[in-house]
Amino acid sequence: MSNYQASERAINDVYKNAHIALQSIADILPAVEDEDFRTELKAQYEGYEQTLGEIASFMAEKNIKPKDIGPMKKAMLWSAIKMKTMVNNSRNQIAEMMLKGTEMGINELTAMKNEKENYDEEVTCYIQKLLRLEEDYEERLRKFL
Repeated sequence: MSNYQASERAINDVYKNAHIALQSIADILPAVEDEDFRTELKAQYEGYEQTLGEIASFMAEKNIKPKDIGPMKKAMLWSAIKMKTMVNNSRNQIAEMMLKGTEMGINELTAMKNEKENYDEEVTCYIQKLLRLEEDYEERLRKFL
């Protein structure tokens, strides 16, 4: 696989990572009753939204078509969140769900970062930027456990 192909796949994976986080927050916000936690999730949503916009602009400049998460994956994500919050919508439960998702994103981005020699420098910068953002959010979510 060429460096260009690896970079294209990587930036799409970074795009999807941020998009899934954004979608998850949107799906979970209606179940959050704690105002401090809602405020934190809204701030995280804005951070992901801004980063996603930057990634999308970069992709447009490079003529890379974003591969969105499919409707089936969105539906599965939505239904999993709804089922878990119907059973228990405590702040602790929701924070734990968000932490698990954030940790999955961190793990994926860390693996990508460790392969940085396969990607263009600009793609590596977006990997690192989203990784730092998610590591910050992970730390901030812990206070809601």
